[in-house]
Amino acid sequence: MAKEPDRKKYGGWIFFSLVLMVYVLLGITHPEEAGIALEFFSRVMLQMLPVLGLVIILFFLVNLFLQPQWIRKNLGRASGARGWVVAILGGILSMGPIYPWYAMLGEMRSKGMRNALVAAFLYSRSLKPPLIPLIIYYFGIHYMLVLYFYLIVFSVLSGMAIEWLLGSKPEVVGKKS
Repeated sequence: MAKEPDRKKYGGWIFFSLVLMVYVLLGITHPEEAGIALEFFSRVMLQMLPVLGLVIILFFLVNLFLQPQWIRKNLGRASGARGWVVAILGGILSMGPIYPWYAMLGEMRSKGMRNALVAAFLYSRSLKPPLIPLIIYYFGIHYMLVLYFYLIVFSVLSGMAIEWLLGSKPEVVGKKS
């Protein structure tokens, strides 16, 4: 198991080096295409900077406020119904693009959050309170209530399925299984 952290530690740098070598070779052999690729990369990075900033802020806040003990108690194996409610409400209330949430959930999972609750959080992101009036206007209140009920039930079922498929062993950093 000691080899896994080393692979994770250097894997990003190896990939970065390989991509950089490909760009250098492309720049030498086809400078026009390299310029187009570099321009595209620059545009994408400028679009990603706010998201990366948000990811850094989320990591900071998770590390500052959500201690591993709190996560294990409220979102861990012994969290019970409270964990499901926190995960589902968190998913419903989460806003913005999904990528910062992946990073935050990965961090919380490494501190003891159950795989089932990660899945329930991600599934329940499809429930958006700002859209409720629109759904009611177009489809009616009964449709909205049934839809939201089923989405909540299936967020729990998908979480249970994920946990069953993964053997219900969350990966906790610094804790030997």
